[in-house]
Amino acid sequence: MADATPYLLPGLAEPSDRPAVRVGDRELSYRELAAAAQAVSVSLSSRARVAVWATPTMETVVGVVGALLAGVPVVPLNPRSGERELMHILADADPDLVLHGARDDLPAAVRHRPHSIIDLSIPGGPEAVTAIAEPSPETPAVIVYTSGTTGPPKGVVLPRRAIASNLDALAQAWMWTADDVVAHALPLFHVHGLILGVLGPLRRGGMVYHLGRFSACAVAEALRGPANVLFAVPTMYHRLADEATGDSTIAHALAGARLLVSGSAALAEVDHERIATATGQRVVERYGLTETIMNCAVRVDGDRRAGTVGLPLNGVQVKLVDDDGQSIVVSDDETIGEIAVRGPNLFLGYFNRPDATAEVMRDGWFHTGDLATRAADGYLRIVGRRATDLIKSGGFKIGAGEIENVLLEHPGVVEAAVTGAPDPDLGERVVAWIVPAEGRRPEPDELAEYIALQLTPHKRPREFHFLDRLPRNDMGKVMKRALHRPGVGDEVNRG
Repeated sequence: MADATPYLLPGLAEPSDRPAVRVGDRELSYRELAAAAQAVSVSLSSRARVAVWATPTMETVVGVVGALLAGVPVVPLNPRSGERELMHILADADPDLVLHGARDDLPAAVRHRPHSIIDLSIPGGPEAVTAIAEPSPETPAVIVYTSGTTGPPKGVVLPRRAIASNLDALAQAWMWTADDVVAHALPLFHVHGLILGVLGPLRRGGMVYHLGRFSACAVAEALRGPANVLFAVPTMYHRLADEATGDSTIAHALAGARLLVSGSAALAEVDHERIATATGQRVVERYGLTETIMNCAVRVDGDRRAGTVGLPLNGVQVKLVDDDGQSIVVSDDETIGEIAVRGPNLFLGYFNRPDATAEVMRDGWFHTGDLATRAADGYLRIVGRRATDLIKSGGFKIGAGEIENVLLEHPGVVEAAVTGAPDPDLGERVVAWIVPAEGRRPEPDELAEYIALQLTPHKRPREFHFLDRLPRNDMGKVMKRALHRPGVGDEVNRG
């Protein structure tokens, strides 16, 4: 079993001819991946840190694995980063070398640094694999930069211990084995796509099948072929629900999967039900952060309850705390608390930012800033971020996610986000941002009454905005801080 091995990626220690990685139509066996990655690692052994221009390509996989084999921390760079953000990350991480593909169009900020092409040719052929040495479990493995929603991006230093222990805990929850082939089209510069989606299958000894680009047809083709597990984000599942509802071939392919996993943001309950109706499959959700990797997951043999992220993973301790930092013991699925986490999955700290690390670490617990309720059976339901999703209105604490789910059930609503706005009477009033269905823009009174029928009156939005689309990041999360007040004609105040 992988959890008994001293190696982070045991399949590369004694590589076989089993398929390891497929990206688009390119495929490498474990023996070929080990040889190509070792060829990269030779030039990295004396480096303090390296970066990888993380495009969805085979070169990115080989570059990251090569750095891991060399025991050198690797910084995945988002190719879509803006100039200011990219320059900040390069200055902060200060990598000795940037690895990239031969066809990558590098911006000036990267070209002006030492950089090297990732060569997939294998000197001496696949048989040229030599013994690998495994660094200490506490050795930094990957430095992933946060999205920077509360300031400049911070580098999250993940040790090998956190990655290995967390992937093994997920394997227990999902009965994840070497027989599984994981398909996805996720970016390779975040935890979801890189740690779970690439290193996860490789640690199990199975195969990762990266689609290159997401489409419902590509997902269906992969699931009709070698893949039996799908990792995706809610925006992808929304599109899959649309396609599966009208296309029986898409629905049949999804129905044949062993496991459909959603993460990086909450999957709307309406999309849960649409997929279940079309395919007979219920999506499994999990909850994690860059700093902790995964904390909770719905087990493959557990209750796949929409709107929940299941139970804490084995070895991971999770508690809810109130505004004073005291543990919340009630489990009524109503009381909202901040999630705090402790366990072997925790990061080592923020790179170059001991001050920021101290702000979130208290007595060994990482305080996530995420808000949740806990049901009697221990299942957690994420209701949002403390900074953007907890609305204190009229003496009540309101989670934005609950209102968003109800809005999304309305036939005239395609997308919805809920925020708070200062209010002289209530403290904060509930504000809804709506992308209406084509050809049908519901009246604000209609939406307010719809919510009031299903939730308590104080959760009813007092203000509505109608937009063409919601601002989202690369992982499909709504960037609520980017929401701005539109023109007067698009705004309705409810007093």
